[in-house]
Amino acid sequence: MRFLGLMLAALLAASTAQAAQDLQDRELALAGQLRCVVCQNQTVAESRAPMAEDMRREIRTQLEEGRSDAEVVAFFERRYGAFVRYNPPWKPSTWLLWCGPFVAALGGFLLLRRTLRRGRPENTPLTPTQRERARQWLDGADNEERS
Repeated sequence: MRFLGLMLAALLAASTAQAAQDLQDRELALAGQLRCVVCQNQTVAESRAPMAEDMRREIRTQLEEGRSDAEVVAFFERRYGAFVRYNPPWKPSTWLLWCGPFVAALGGFLLLRRTLRRGRPENTPLTPTQRERARQWLDGADNEERS
């Protein structure tokens, strides 16, 4: 009888440890999906900012209350907007986040192309006055090199 009690206690301790490990794994996975609202270039899991610590604590609290991963992410999205997701979903309100960099790069390319086309000199021959000035300038540069 005593052996059975010890086995039950060991089984209970093992299942509790496994449940705690599963909870911690879920917490880390969710913290990796959310952006730190202070750092903005790090996930909540990577950031050491006090706000990120608060967010990790809130994730843990909600998971302990039995909320699903989707519910926890939805909570943070309601609070901070779609930007809080490190990989925001593809929907009309996030199209600018997804397409903005490509549109800016394309616009920059088109502006560069237009600028380069305008800056091309025309293939018109030099006037006699321009030829003389160029010849004088070149002769002056030759004379300075010889000195």
